[in-house]
Formats: sequence, structure tokens, C-alpha cells
Amino acid sequence: MTDVALDSNVRITRLELGPFGTNAYIVVCQATGDSIVVDAPGEADKVLSQLAGTKPKYIVITHTHIDHIGALEELRAKLKIPVAVHPKDAARLPSRPDIELNDGDIVEVGKLKLKVLHTPGHTPGSLCLLVGKYLIAGDTIFPGGPGKTGRPADLKQIVKSIETKLFVLPDDTEVYPGHGDATVLGKEKKEFAAFASKPHDSNLCGDVLWLSS
Repeated sequence: MTDVALDSNVRITRLELGPFGTNAYIVVCQATGDSIVVDAPGEADKVLSQLAGTKPKYIVITHTHIDHIGALEELRAKLKIPVAVHPKDAARLPSRPDIELNDGDIVEVGKLKLKVLHTPGHTPGSLCLLVGKYLIAGDTIFPGGPGKTGRPADLKQIVKSIETKLFVLPDDTEVYPGHGDATVLGKEKKEFAAFASKPHDSNLCGDVLWLSS
């Protein structure tokens, strides 16, 4: 586990969990000790251990692929806190969510206000959470490219999500994706500009990289 963001307002801890090495994040309000869990890939005991000393309020799911929800039911049972997801992904959870999050909604965690950004493409209900200059991005964007897509239409949609919801944010926004290491939005904007300047096969989808696809 690693504290990827730490300032006077917020602490964000990354835990790489489960068989696919998926990132879960714990966001803590420094003023109150209130916390949320973002995604539940596996190894619930490690998440519970990291939550010790905080006051968990919600489990937020960025999208409902199995590598992000493997420990959800165990965490839900032990923490007894609400589970939140975008309505377009809600039906793919193992049980009904307590809260449906839509674009522009605010998740309050102590004195923190996390803004919900609906970023479809990887899944119909994919979402990101923005708190200050920190973006927890699920599988919407990674260092060097967008999240994996299954159809050309999905790639077009995820690119639209990234352009209209993420690239309007400041260049120094730090991005914490659902797998692997962080990136900075300014770097992704520059690499995307190179991608956008080139023609592409109309069937392009899958694992796409801004600089080599």
C-alpha cells in the first residue's frame, strides 16, 4: 500500500489487490477521519486493516468488472456502509446498490467533496471521482492511453468522455487509475494530441496507446 496523495485536507492510499493487481483507493478526510473505499478488487482483510483508525462512510465502485468488485460483498457485510455506483452499471453488481451516482453528483466525506464524473466507454456506467487536484479514474484513462474497449463505438465513446470530462481539468491534475501507476493530465493531453492528429482504422478498439496506435 502507498499513500499516493497527502496534504492538509486529504490522504489517498492505493492498495494493489486481487488476482489482477487491481488498484483500490482509500480516501480519508484529514480533518474528520471520515473515509471511503473506491473499488473492492479482493483481499478484503487488507482493506479493512488500512481503514483502521478512520470512519468508513461509503464504498464507491468505478465500474462493475469482476476485477474491481471481487471483495465487495465481504466488505459490505463487514463494514455495513452504503455501496454506490452509476445506475448504468448497477445491474451488474452481485446485489443492489444503496446509492446511484450520476454525473455531477457530490460525495461528501467529512469536509471533502468528491465530484462524480460519468465517463462511459470502458463500461456504460464508468465513473471517476475528483477531489481537489486528484482524480481517481477507474479504467477510463491510464498512463499513455484510454481504458480497454470491446468495440470501435466504445473507443469513440471513451475518447469523448476523456476529452469532455477529463481534459477540461487543469494540467496538474494527478490521475490514479484502476491498474498500475499514476499519471498527470498534462502529459496525457499532449500524447492524445499526437493520437488525434493521425488517421486511424475505423475498427480500432481494444488496448489503444496514444503514441503508437
